[in-house]
Amino acid sequence: MSSLNPTLSVVVIGRNEGERLRRCLTSIRDRNPIRGLVEVIYVDSNSTDGSPALATTFGAQVVELNAARPSAALARNAGWRAAAAPWILFLDGDTILHPAFPRLALRNAGEASVAAVWGHRREIAPTANFFHRVLDLDWVYAPGVTPFCGGDALFRRAALEQVDGFNETLIAGEEPELCTRLRARGFQILHIDAPMTGHDLAITRWGQYWCRATRAGYAYSQMAWRTRGEQFPLWSAEARGNVLRALVLLALVTAIPFAPLPAMVILATLVARSAWRSRWKSNNNFSLLCYGAHSHLQQLPIFAGQVAFWWDLAQNRRRGLIEYK
Repeated sequence: MSSLNPTLSVVVIGRNEGERLRRCLTSIRDRNPIRGLVEVIYVDSNSTDGSPALATTFGAQVVELNAARPSAALARNAGWRAAAAPWILFLDGDTILHPAFPRLALRNAGEASVAAVWGHRREIAPTANFFHRVLDLDWVYAPGVTPFCGGDALFRRAALEQVDGFNETLIAGEEPELCTRLRARGFQILHIDAPMTGHDLAITRWGQYWCRATRAGYAYSQMAWRTRGEQFPLWSAEARGNVLRALVLLALVTAIPFAPLPAMVILATLVARSAWRSRWKSNNNFSLLCYGAHSHLQQLPIFAGQVAFWWDLAQNRRRGLIEYK
């Protein structure tokens, strides 16, 4: 732990982020000033691109992990445990910090019941392709008290200590799982209406999109299984809903050769309905239509991820990190 007494510790986690990491560390350096010292900790998970050396040039404290099974949960725990401040701002190495967010987050975290504060994460290049366009809207949540947050968020160190941080056995969904335990202790997760980070999705291929959604499906089933019977069960409804939607989509796709017009009409209606229901997220009709298609298309890889979890559970096997970049 640092010998300094900083107000804020910024913990950046990364694995072979390259120039994205340089951009992230530059944004931290260029943030708006806050009262007190700020320390920066970079936690690296077996990078081979010189990321630890790069972080050192920015004055960051570097923690190198050589885990056989790296994960974001493992890296974040190593980061906040090495930190010295009462507030921990977690960032992924592929993000850019908005300069005003740390000060705004600290201002909104005054109540002792607030364990975490997060803002808006959006894609840096939201119109680069179909994948960026739709997944940018996936980041849009209404502000207020929320059940959970994502990987970029300001956390109260005392709250992390109460629940012993992130669950290191998880390969995905570690933030919502942590938030579930925090809420069980009476803490709140606060989403403020302010920009927080820009994200570099870097998805250009269908295979990456499939892999990312598969990871989400794996997390759905894993969290539903682990939190069954608890005070705040997580993602049980989402897991069940995905099974139903995936089966309906498979049935419609199978029906196209035999009844093309009715099947296509039903598919188009479903896409249009999802786009209409999501209109609060964007005023761009093309983006909303793409998002409507994505809402149904992603059900197949999410279902595949759920199947993978149940297969692993039956085989008593632990799966490694699912990477899409």
